[in-house]
Amino acid sequence: MENLVAITDVKPETPLQRFSRNYFSSRIALAGFVLLLLIVLAAIFAPLLAPQNPYDLSQVDILDSRLPPGAHASQGSMVYLLGTDEQGRDMLSAILYGVRISITVGVTSTVIALALGLALGLLAGYAGGRVDNLIMRIADIQLAFPPILVALILLALMGPGIGKIIVALVAVQWAYYARTARSAALVERQKEYIEAARGLGLSSSRIVFRHLLPNCLPPVIAIAALQVASAISLEATLSFLGLGLPVTEPSLGLLIANGFEYLLSGKYWISLFPGIALVATVVAINLVADQLRDVLNPRLQTQ
Repeated sequence: MENLVAITDVKPETPLQRFSRNYFSSRIALAGFVLLLLIVLAAIFAPLLAPQNPYDLSQVDILDSRLPPGAHASQGSMVYLLGTDEQGRDMLSAILYGVRISITVGVTSTVIALALGLALGLLAGYAGGRVDNLIMRIADIQLAFPPILVALILLALMGPGIGKIIVALVAVQWAYYARTARSAALVERQKEYIEAARGLGLSSSRIVFRHLLPNCLPPVIAIAALQVASAISLEATLSFLGLGLPVTEPSLGLLIANGFEYLLSGKYWISLFPGIALVATVVAINLVADQLRDVLNPRLQTQ
């Protein structure tokens, strides 16, 4: 009897507790999560953590141009821990602000692309027929071209800017979510609970949003987590080529490009440290996304 009482006193795990236990069972995923958390916090609190505002001309001294790591400012007692760039900006401050911009662009473009692709994918999978054919043919055309080529063409037409590069990144991402959501919707709409909902006379919109959407979200979210890293990498590439963000709002890609011409002269730190920050951010997101994918869909776990 005591054992029976002890068993009945055990509270079942909530979905959040079960997810946390499964997710943090991997040490690699935990390390990636901690690293990503530190990077995100550094980006959020960049104005408080950065020794200077690198985009405030009143705080930048051109006499401190291209100083090596650990050098002292020509005026004042400030120490440039990671050196300065060609404009005399503190590299540590520029990296903190650059990470902030890169993550903002990557997350914003991914969220918008996810919402657009998910809506179109669910519509195509549930409606079928001509609607499905039209949406999927447009997605196929978009996927037939390399993402960087589509983004380059769009930015060449629109010009640089945060809003414009987000539009370009959304344009190259939405098709991934649309195809994934459509595949999941095709499977789910044949199941008994959807047939039962139809039999009860529920409207199509209620069936899609109350029943179909929750069951199609996990694979789409797993892809979205990976696409954040891809979006940040693509934005860095475009900015490196001079077609991404303007000089007044440099991301990590533009910071790397600013120091590229000085590599042969030994001014390695101008490109090296932003490059390390970019790699660390992308690797941390990928580690988190890989474990998230395995937890949401155990069948995709790597052996």
